Amino acid sequence: MMRVEKSTDASGAAYAQFQRAAMLEQEVRARTNDLERALELLNDSNSRLAQANQETEAARADLANAIETVQEGFALFNRDEKLVLCNSRFGLHMPDIKERLSPGLRFVEYVELVSQSRYLSLPKALTSQDWVKRRVARHADDHVVFNVRLSGNRWIQVSEHRTPDGGTVILQTDVSDIMRIEREERDRILDDKASLIRATLEHIEQGVCIFDSKHRLIGWNNRASELLAIPVSQFQMGTQFKTLTNRLSADVTFKDGFTQHDLLYWVNTQTEREPLQFEMDRGRFKMLLVFAQEMPDKGFVISFTDVTAERKSAQALIDAKNLLENRVKARTVELAEALSEAERANASKSRFVAAASHDLLQPLSAAKLYVASLRNGLGETDTHEVAIKAESALNSVEHILEALLDISKLDSGKAAVHLSAVPVGEVFKQMEDAFRPVAKAKGLDLRVVPTTALVKSDASYLRRILQNLLSNAIRYTETGKVLVGVRRRKDAISIEVLDSGVGIPADQREIVFQEFQRLHSDASAAQGMGLGLAIVERACELLNHPIHLRSKLGKGTAFSVEVPTVQGQDYSRDSSAEIQEQRAGQLTNTIVLLIENDKDLRNALAITMESWDVDVIEAASEIQAVDLLREIEISPDAMVVDFQLDDGKTGTEAVWNIKAEFGSMPALIISANRSLETAEECKSNGLTLIHKPINDKELKHQLSSLLSR
Repeated sequence: MMRVEKSTDASGAAYAQFQRAAMLEQEVRARTNDLERALELLNDSNSRLAQANQETEAARADLANAIETVQEGFALFNRDEKLVLCNSRFGLHMPDIKERLSPGLRFVEYVELVSQSRYLSLPKALTSQDWVKRRVARHADDHVVFNVRLSGNRWIQVSEHRTPDGGTVILQTDVSDIMRIEREERDRILDDKASLIRATLEHIEQGVCIFDSKHRLIGWNNRASELLAIPVSQFQMGTQFKTLTNRLSADVTFKDGFTQHDLLYWVNTQTEREPLQFEMDRGRFKMLLVFAQEMPDKGFVISFTDVTAERKSAQALIDAKNLLENRVKARTVELAEALSEAERANASKSRFVAAASHDLLQPLSAAKLYVASLRNGLGETDTHEVAIKAESALNSVEHILEALLDISKLDSGKAAVHLSAVPVGEVFKQMEDAFRPVAKAKGLDLRVVPTTALVKSDASYLRRILQNLLSNAIRYTETGKVLVGVRRRKDAISIEVLDSGVGIPADQREIVFQEFQRLHSDASAAQGMGLGLAIVERACELLNHPIHLRSKLGKGTAFSVEVPTVQGQDYSRDSSAEIQEQRAGQLTNTIVLLIENDKDLRNALAITMESWDVDVIEAASEIQAVDLLREIEISPDAMVVDFQLDDGKTGTEAVWNIKAEFGSMPALIISANRSLETAEECKSNGLTLIHKPINDKELKHQLSSLLSR
């Protein structure tokens, strides 16, 4: 401005410069004001930015503190795959890489670090590079959860999740305890299943071997060891199949064209195997059916079944079939012979019946004629003699019937044996009393040697055997003597009957034991039917008492029967028994109740007992007997009761009913029924049984014995 005022420029240039300077000053002042306002705005913005940075740092610190409190390892990668932040637990299980896990680390670099860590435990078949590829491939998914095995049998579970802005959150959780518990539980379940499978295998009949895909033995049972004859110690886990087949090759023979090469070819086949079945022989006596089948894991199971019995049975059936076919013709011949034998047996039975009929009719005819002659009014002497002959004839009929019953019972196989301790001396005494009068009548010397031997036998059959032998000895001895005695053996005695009779020719010693065979064919029925020795032989066979025959023609015969003794015991006869026998004949004034539904037999028994001075009360039934006893008001001394009464009643029932009302008294049962059941019923009720036809001497003896007791 001063330059303008001092200027002498008449053109006014100076003034113009002045004006421009004034305008520039105004503009500078305006710009200065604008800059001051801009600076104020900048200062305000910086103040706000500083406050925002403080808030951001505080938020970051709060976030870091928050993720640090998380129990799992935590890491956050941004959308650019860079590590933003992580807590101290992230990567804690891999100390060798922990320090390198810092913000800015790329995700791929993180994966490579993990793959190189010495704490990562990879399967043998998996390399670090392979693991990186699998891990990166999983990273492409939005959500990933998987387990990673670490050294020291530790496990971590990795959970990877995508954030809304494309970032990635990774959580690492230690699941070692959970995995350990799961593995223990899995192992326990597997052990239980293995035990169950083992128990199942051990309880089946087949031998079983299980092989894996590499042909290694992984399971078996003891039955396989038994069937293959391989010691159990040689069945080891992992044993190769070929090792076992080599062990068997020397002892096994394959059948039906199958070979060991075929078996190995099937085992080594890589493609799917079809089920295989074949048979083989182990040794000379064991046949095995083998079945092999592939398992889903390319392993296989082989089972061995012992079919020895089945194959032998099948072979036996084939052999039997062949044998039957070969025997058809021979069997036809045998059947023809059997038919011929049956015809001969039928003829023999016919002869048996004819002979029995003939021998029965002879004494019956004689008795009938004797009885008829009594009608003609014979003198007392003649009457007595005729009565004796009639009795003898009837006794012959009784003996014949008894012999026929014995033969029938022994041949039927239904004869009952009651083994007991039998005093031989008692039997000898009975035989001596019975046969001494007969021997004396023929002028023979009967000698019975006393004995104290006690034998194990059936008393009834033993008496029958001795009775028939003694009867034959007296019958076929005309002069001299008959001797009865015993010889001691080690555990038995030999009961012997010797005579000085005619003897038995050698060619007839087998024949004499047959029915109706007599040395003198002209002998009468009264002299025997030829059944005695047949009964003796059958009874000895039934009792298992061996019988022996020795004879010299014209010198005599000796029969001996071996009977086992009762060890360490002998029998001594009590003198009281003799006293009882002396009392046995005293029946005078005895009252006996007789119950018999057959009128004729009842009258005959009453007459017989009255001849012994016995008072007899006769009744046809139990009811009638009770009515009579009530009427006369007398209790009898003894009872003789028929077993089979009318209306289905039995004598044993009648005895007990009468005892119940009139008091206890001895009783005898008489019966024609010779069955074992009848004898057992009488024995169980303590009743003596006498079989019909009744012998008057036996009846008197038994009745006297009961009354004496």
